[in-house]
Amino acid sequence: MLKTRIINNFFLISFLIILASCSSPNSVNGKLNGLEKSKTAAQILGDSNYLAICYGGYRSTTRDIQPSVNQIKEDLKIMSAMGIKVLRTYNTKLDEIRNLLKAITELHTENENFEMYVMLGAWIDCENAWTSIPPNHNKEKEIDNAAEIKRAVELANEYPDIVKIISVGNEAMVKWATSYYVEPAVILKWVNYLQELKKDKHLPENLWITSSDNYASWGGADSSYYIEDLKKLYAAVDYVSVHTYPMHDSHYDPEFWGIKLSEKKLSKEEQIDSLMLSALNRAKSQYQSVINYMQSIGINKPVHIGETGWATYTDGIYGKEGSRACDEYKSAKYYELMRAWTKNEKITFFYFEAFDEIWKDAKNPNGSENHFGLFTIDGKAKYALWEKVNQGVFKELKRDGSPIEKTYNGNKEELLKEVELPVKIRN
Repeated sequence: MLKTRIINNFFLISFLIILASCSSPNSVNGKLNGLEKSKTAAQILGDSNYLAICYGGYRSTTRDIQPSVNQIKEDLKIMSAMGIKVLRTYNTKLDEIRNLLKAITELHTENENFEMYVMLGAWIDCENAWTSIPPNHNKEKEIDNAAEIKRAVELANEYPDIVKIISVGNEAMVKWATSYYVEPAVILKWVNYLQELKKDKHLPENLWITSSDNYASWGGADSSYYIEDLKKLYAAVDYVSVHTYPMHDSHYDPEFWGIKLSEKKLSKEEQIDSLMLSALNRAKSQYQSVINYMQSIGINKPVHIGETGWATYTDGIYGKEGSRACDEYKSAKYYELMRAWTKNEKITFFYFEAFDEIWKDAKNPNGSENHFGLFTIDGKAKYALWEKVNQGVFKELKRDGSPIEKTYNGNKEELLKEVELPVKIRN
C-alpha cells in the first residue's frame, strides 16, 4: 500500500507540473492584464497606502448562489472608496474567485487608476475532513487539495498583475480546527511545490507564497507545535501570515477581558475604550509571540496579520449571556486601534471582513460568524465607517440597489443602548 501511495503521489505531482507549465506566467492569451504599474507583494505588504481586507461577496444563506461579476464590481467600488487595495480570498473551487478577478480586470479597463490586488487562498483539508468518518490529520485529502493548488497556479498565471500572494491553507494547522486540520508536513509539501514552480519559471518570480494560520500554529503559544516540519515551513515561505482574535479570547482565554475596578466611575464609552486597548495589547502580544519563536529558530522573515476582526452582533457566547464582546462600538474601536498600530509598525493586516456573509452560520442567523463585516448584507455602513459616510466617499455607490447609509440611522445614542459592559472586574 505504501509503495502504491508513493507512485500515485508521484504521478499526481508530475501531472500538476505539466498543467502548470502550460500557462505563461506573464500573459493572458498573450496580453498583459493591463495593470502596467502593478506592484509586487514585497512592495505592497507593509505599505499603509495599501489597506487590506478579507472579502467574500456572498449575499445568500448558501454559497450555491454565486455573486455575479457586476455584484462584485459594486463591492470593489465600495471597498476602493474606503482605501482598500488588497483582498484576501479563501478557496479556488467556486466561481466567486474567477468572477472577482474578472471584475478587477474590467474595472481597471474602465479606469486605469483603479488598483486592486489579491492574496489568493487555496483551501487545504485532511483526509476524511467534513465527513462522518474520523478525520486523519496526518494525511491530506489528496485529490481535493491537489485540485485547489492546480487552480491557484492557473489563476496566478492568468492574472499575474492581480494575484500577488498564494496562501496554502486557512487555519489549516491549528489543532482546534478538528474537522479538517493537517499537520505542517502537508502545508510544507505544497509550499515547496509552489516555490519549485517559481524557480522553474512556471509561476511569476515575484509571487509570494505563505500559509495563513492562527498564531498558536506558528509556534506562538503551545510547545506542541514546536516540530521540525514547522521550522522547515518557516524557511520555505516568503513571509508569515498570522491570525489573532482577541474577540474569541474574551470567552476562551479571558484574562484580559473585563472592566478595571479603578475605572468604574468612568463613562461607558471610556470604560470600553480602555477595554479595547487591552484587546489591542492582546493582539500585539500574540503577533510578537510568533516573531519570538521565529527568531528562536534562527529565521528572520516578514510577519504580517492575515486575519483579525471583531463581530458586531451575536446571541451566543460572545453576547449578552456571555462575554458581551460583540457590538458595533467595540468592533469600530478595535478596527481603529488595529489600523493605527499596524500603520505605525508597517504591518499589513487583513481585517475580517468587508461585508457580512450570512451563509457562514446559516442555521443560526444571530451567530457571530454572520456579523463580522464592516458593512451589513444590504450595504449599510456599520459604526466603524460612519465617518467615511460623513465624508461622502460612498456617494452614489450602491450594493444591490441600496445606497450606502449608516446603521442605526446614524444615531449613536441608539447604538450605545445595545452596548454591554463585561460582567467581570479585573485588576
